[in-house]
Amino acid sequence: MLTAELIVDHRVPSEPALSPDGHRIAYQVEAVAKGAPEIWLADSGGEPRKLAEGTSPKWSSESLYFLRDGKVHTVDGPLFAWESEITAFVPMRDRIVFIAEDETPVTDIWVWSESVRPARLRSFDPKTGEITTLIEDHVVEFAGRQDEEALAVLTWRTPELDPGGLEPRLSLLDLETGERRDLGKTSFEAENPVWWRDGDSWHVAYLATPEKVGGRRVFDVPVETGEHRNLTPESACPIRLAQVDSGAPLMLVAVGLDTALYRLGSGEVSLWRGQADALASNGEIVAIVRSTAHHPKNIHSGPLGGALTRVGDLVPEFAGITWGSQERLSYQAFDGLTLDGLLVLPPGKTREDGPFSLITIPHGGPYDRHADGFRLGWFPSAQWLASAGHAVFLPNPRGGQGHGHEFAAAVAGRVGLEEWRDIETGIDLLVAEGVADPDRLGIAGGSHGGFMTAWAVGQTSRFKAALMVAGICDWGMLAGTGEFGPYDAILGGSTGWEGEGPHRHDRLSPISYASKIETPVLIAHGADDTNVPLSQAEYFHRALRHFGVEHDLVVYPGEGHSFRKRENQLDLLRRMHEWFARLL
Repeated sequence: MLTAELIVDHRVPSEPALSPDGHRIAYQVEAVAKGAPEIWLADSGGEPRKLAEGTSPKWSSESLYFLRDGKVHTVDGPLFAWESEITAFVPMRDRIVFIAEDETPVTDIWVWSESVRPARLRSFDPKTGEITTLIEDHVVEFAGRQDEEALAVLTWRTPELDPGGLEPRLSLLDLETGERRDLGKTSFEAENPVWWRDGDSWHVAYLATPEKVGGRRVFDVPVETGEHRNLTPESACPIRLAQVDSGAPLMLVAVGLDTALYRLGSGEVSLWRGQADALASNGEIVAIVRSTAHHPKNIHSGPLGGALTRVGDLVPEFAGITWGSQERLSYQAFDGLTLDGLLVLPPGKTREDGPFSLITIPHGGPYDRHADGFRLGWFPSAQWLASAGHAVFLPNPRGGQGHGHEFAAAVAGRVGLEEWRDIETGIDLLVAEGVADPDRLGIAGGSHGGFMTAWAVGQTSRFKAALMVAGICDWGMLAGTGEFGPYDAILGGSTGWEGEGPHRHDRLSPISYASKIETPVLIAHGADDTNVPLSQAEYFHRALRHFGVEHDLVVYPGEGHSFRKRENQLDLLRRMHEWFARLL
């Protein structure tokens, strides 16, 4: 029997790191909300085992390093002391390069001009114990070249996402001379730099979003020219790059409900059914984190372009559970656009057993997707709701990932419009096919999915229950208070400080339609959310109270945009179970 405890306590892998010889895989393992993260190690032919507590495993030669309590460790303990938290590091043969803020203590009084401190690039010399600062600017990410003679470094001019993340810069640092060379401004939110070599020419590739919406692209920069070239395959939606020992980097690409592996400049290498969201490779062996419809995330490994084998089983406790069947959907939008999604039925049931109560779960992002992976988590998740007897619809409307750049960019300044019609078309189809009971419809979502939930109940009274987690009700307020303000202004169409209204975002904000809402709404929000601040939930709550709509507001102290505390995840799982059971 599936319980809330099994959901929040099951182990999830991430950040695979392949040893140089390809014989060992280190990876991070974390229970969704229980205990400290762990480093696990899988040897060739051996059963994976816990090695230590920690995060972010990295190899240098045959030695394994990781972070623990904000310090760089080996299995023998910490290597050096630094008072502020180390957020990223790369071990090299003669040094460890890391990112950390200055050790200067910060007062509890927050002063904008004084309290936002840059995270600088630093180097630790194991022979002398000396720590030096390599780059004074705010460094967000870096990559070491294969010969360990240079670094590719992404910097912001301020630690704040706005404006720092809007105008990142790429530079090269020669580790022998200390010389730094600027390679110019990158696109919005550049990340994941990797090195590769084409003949005698070194290149740096990275991911970024050129128009701030419309999805990620892969950019390539020949070091000799410094030209930033978009090398994204036509209509591909890259997820992650992986630096390899030789040749062009590999990348994960979202393809509809599935995931592909590409070689930059050469095209597809493999296509895997389901979801893969982490990748490591030496160019001959690959290790990924993958899940499929009825198998949770595990490490899979094998030869490049060949069959992959699951490495161990992190969740044997799931073996005796009967899961709801997961079906792929394909249907046409109102304008003929081809859409996809998933349908999860209650365990042991088929379509012929319908109609069922149906809960629709819009995904977050909006640049995200429901891949055909294992749909289980503490947030509104299909298998948890299916175990309670509901059918669950997981739509992939325009604005999301896996269908090219034009598809993803379609919601800029238009959130909730065609996007909502895409979702409602899918619901209508499931009603017409006898899967969904039109009198027992619910909707639930988190983040952008929370916005879609709030939007939906203001557009129609067909839903009998709704759950809004960390959702948006006013795009103008979010543009001014959320940490992704400029991005949110593009989605919502305006900020509110352009002059006298009405503003574009007024038309696209659920709060504008609060007087029309009849659906009972459960609102859940983290008190310390900086992505979508608590004020969004409070505003929606006050509007619903004003208009006499049945609702409840649940605020979780100490939680941000994603809830991390076990007791809070359990509480939300139980509340959503009871909410939909009572109303549907």
